[in-house]
Amino acid sequence: MSLVSMTGFAEAPGASGNLRWRWEVKSVNGRGLDLRLRMPPGFDSVGPAARVLAGERFKRGNIQATLTVEPQEGARGMRIDPAALSAAIRIAKEVAAETGLAPARIDGILALKGVIVQDEAIALDAAQRGARDAAILESLAYAFDALARARATEGAKLCHVLMGQAREIANLTDEAGKLAAAQPAALRERLQAQLKDLFASVPVSEDRLAQEVALLAAKADVREELDRLAAHTQEARAMLASGDGVGRKLDFLAQEFNREANTLCSKSSDVALTRVGLALKSVIDQFREQAQNVE
Repeated sequence: MSLVSMTGFAEAPGASGNLRWRWEVKSVNGRGLDLRLRMPPGFDSVGPAARVLAGERFKRGNIQATLTVEPQEGARGMRIDPAALSAAIRIAKEVAAETGLAPARIDGILALKGVIVQDEAIALDAAQRGARDAAILESLAYAFDALARARATEGAKLCHVLMGQAREIANLTDEAGKLAAAQPAALRERLQAQLKDLFASVPVSEDRLAQEVALLAAKADVREELDRLAAHTQEARAMLASGDGVGRKLDFLAQEFNREANTLCSKSSDVALTRVGLALKSVIDQFREQAQNVE
């Protein structure tokens, strides 16, 4: 299974009877699966089935599905809401009386939201509404399928980026290993130079010098961190190759990467090794940002 991104967009039109509609669906990163539906009044009955359709196709992501409905030309079903019209007229009179402005025109009042409403949903009986909802859900399923394909396409690109970053982490880990292997000798030379400056007239035994070097080398030993970084890199590659809903695991692995890189930098007694550690942290941070896009 290939890697899947949580980012995508798709749309699908539909029509039934005297209605036509369009679904627009888009998704972004999310800790879980969160579907938000935006639909006109009278279409709430499709909500539960829409959530089932999303659950069958997606594991994670904040998904917004917007349904836009409009009657076809010549369709009936427009009516005036008497209560809304009465309230609008009363408010218009009150405003005119208080301000001295000219009374509102009828076209302005009718243009107010809620004064004229679509009566199409009310005119349908249960069977007609069921057929309409089924057609709307069929369009939504098509839009979700298109969104899934878009997310898969984006996931393939994402996999290529993450694989490259994992490869860079492996290369930097190898470079850090080579530098770390030279640390004991560098520590010995540095310590000898410091002792020579401090105790120019007092000789220091080789045994004592070896003890001090051993203590410093033990504190600066980063072999465990490097081994864990190498193991994490192998695990990351395996996860990316499987692509089976590994987003959460990759995010956790990125945290472990960062922990080891931080420890490596804190133990480093060499400028070159510290530079490599900082480069590791930079790549790991990029890896984590991209991993947060994975389903």
